[in-house]
Amino acid sequence: MKYVRVNERILAPTVRLIGPDGSQMGIFPQKKALQKAEEADLDLVEVAPQAKPPVCRIMDFAKYRYEQEKRERELKRHKRHSQLKEIRMRPNIESHDYEVKLKHIKEFLSKGHKVRIRMFFRGREITHKEIGKRVLEKIVQDTEKIGKVDRDSQMMGKAMIMTLGPK
Repeated sequence: MKYVRVNERILAPTVRLIGPDGSQMGIFPQKKALQKAEEADLDLVEVAPQAKPPVCRIMDFAKYRYEQEKRERELKRHKRHSQLKEIRMRPNIESHDYEVKLKHIKEFLSKGHKVRIRMFFRGREITHKEIGKRVLEKIVQDTEKIGKVDRDSQMMGKAMIMTLGPK
């Protein structure tokens, strides 16, 4: 929760006052507004410090702070956390293994995750990079309805890496 000025911490000489029921009370000097809040046995809370004059409301600050924290927790809960998942394969992958890997890639993309595909080359396979490139292009074609290429394929050591993201 961001810092909120309350009661004596309000620095403005005059404030626009809103009552506990939400009604506009008018513009008051800060001391008079604080006095009205004490009469109602509540706090004077600055809700819009950037306004001229700042807007203050008479309310129970503990309740206000609790509701703000509750709202922030709720927003955090509904926030979608995108993760980077990694699929590792070889250029001479068999068709069934390819289908299993493709199923996992589609599943990750449909859940909103990014997928890094790492094509490993062993031994003399590195001399035939075009085979690995063809497999990666086939993956792009098979996932074009639910995903798009975030980072095109590039060589990093003995691996060719490509990143897919959800559409």
